[in-house]
Amino acid sequence: MTAQLDDARLTRLLAQGTGEILKGVRNVGVLRGRNLGDAGDDLAQNWIARVLEQHRPDDGFLSEEAADNPERLDKDRVWIIDPLDGTKEFATGRSDWAVHIALVEKGIPTHAAVGLPDLGVVFHSDEARAVGGPYAKKIAISHNRPPKVALHIADELGFQTAAIGSAGAKAMHVLLGDYDAYVHAGGQYEWDSAAPVGVAKAAGLHCSRLDGSELTYNHKDTFLPDVLICRPEMAEEILGIAAAFLAENGRY
Repeated sequence: MTAQLDDARLTRLLAQGTGEILKGVRNVGVLRGRNLGDAGDDLAQNWIARVLEQHRPDDGFLSEEAADNPERLDKDRVWIIDPLDGTKEFATGRSDWAVHIALVEKGIPTHAAVGLPDLGVVFHSDEARAVGGPYAKKIAISHNRPPKVALHIADELGFQTAAIGSAGAKAMHVLLGDYDAYVHAGGQYEWDSAAPVGVAKAAGLHCSRLDGSELTYNHKDTFLPDVLICRPEMAEEILGIAAAFLAENGRY
């Protein structure tokens, strides 16, 4: 561990630096579509891996863009990364893509950063604070696979739904108060939620599975079926609606 970079600062710098790399790749304008997305994924992954190799060589590593090394399962400290969450959004010029950086210790995110590069901001677990005030009466859902349970929850609450790309973008807009909850079902992987959950939980939001159980990370099977991030005062009601939906339909 390098003395000049503690975990909090390294997490923030990884998110910031990755965002700058990705914006640079896109803004040159010589690639587009899938080629642009693939180039962004590859360059961001390579840079993050080299930084961690230099500054945290003994930590484990799990990333969407790298082959899984099972040695991470024997380590207490594991970096769970999605260098570019929302590749399609990034490649098509949208702003709802994100950079996810999380340090997980014994299954729990202890330092996390979510960068929204097109907005010029990095949200970090050491300083994030959720916005309170009146309800927005909106729930953030998947742009590509809106889950039926989320539509049902919105209907029961009398809220609207809004489709957004990146999981990190959804979670951070809940933190900002633009939406009251982010409801996902139908499957993700640990790198999709580790950093957003780490930041959102530190900011005072409720974070759990849709059955209310705790979200934990660095498992052998990295599939994570469902996630709820919401204002804490709404959690009990949303979880109750989700439980009733599951009992009636047999799945979310």
